[in-house]
Amino acid sequence: MNIVQQFYALTKPRVVQLIVFCALIGMVLAVPGVPAWADVRLALLACAGIWLVAGAAAAFNCIVEKGIDARMLRTAWRPTAKGELSDTQTLVFSAALCAAGSAILYLWVNPLTMWLTFATFIGYAVIYTVILKPRTPQNIVIGGASGAMPPVLGWAAMTGDVGPEALILFLIIFLWTPPHFWALALYRVEDYRKSGLPMLPITHGNEFTRLQIWLYTLVLFAACLMPFAYGMSSWLYLAAAVVLSVGFCGYGFALWRNYSDALARKTFRFSLIHLSALFAALLVDHYVL
Repeated sequence: MNIVQQFYALTKPRVVQLIVFCALIGMVLAVPGVPAWADVRLALLACAGIWLVAGAAAAFNCIVEKGIDARMLRTAWRPTAKGELSDTQTLVFSAALCAAGSAILYLWVNPLTMWLTFATFIGYAVIYTVILKPRTPQNIVIGGASGAMPPVLGWAAMTGDVGPEALILFLIIFLWTPPHFWALALYRVEDYRKSGLPMLPITHGNEFTRLQIWLYTLVLFAACLMPFAYGMSSWLYLAAAVVLSVGFCGYGFALWRNYSDALARKTFRFSLIHLSALFAALLVDHYVL
């Protein structure tokens, strides 16, 4: 990779794309009907600001975890883990992205969105990465609060406040995060063991983790019904939510009863489909009905 590609890789583009997508869903749902040009312009600025700050958090994470990344096959390619970029270069890059994103949000969106986004940066880059991740097997559960913030940021960008609808979206992602990451940790357990991180399959074993995944999918199922119950969506979303959640619960149950690495991989991949399709269904429902 050339140096531009190396810096771009630090931002974890695929993760940030999902973050911005979830934030965009919050923005769209916050605006009734077809958005005016002013709404579109505000949303584009908010997406840019959130992307920059999220990229900054990802880059900072690469500094803190470069030693861990170097020991894990999944992350050993990162420029910080390979020593291609120094800590100073990465820190300056992270600070520049965070400053630029925060300025865009403060000046052209609203101060609340800027402060919420900055708090999310601190929550992920410091509280989760530095404090929780190396110390507790519940790191994913507690740290999931930062990952669940994008729809709240999007809602705040368009309305200037945080409504109950945004908190429902937050809850869905918060409950989705543990079964998503624990499925990955099950089939990557040796990687995590080498890293020294106290992931649940290492501290509590494979069977306990599988049970937790299934139980979380059940609770998540209930949370996915809340947009319909609160009146945010119609029967179109409800039908999609039920099908997707039954599928996720089915994977969770199968994983609990009859484990294999292949099934854990399928569960992890389906979790990505579940969240993306669920939010896409909310988006379609918002405009179609």
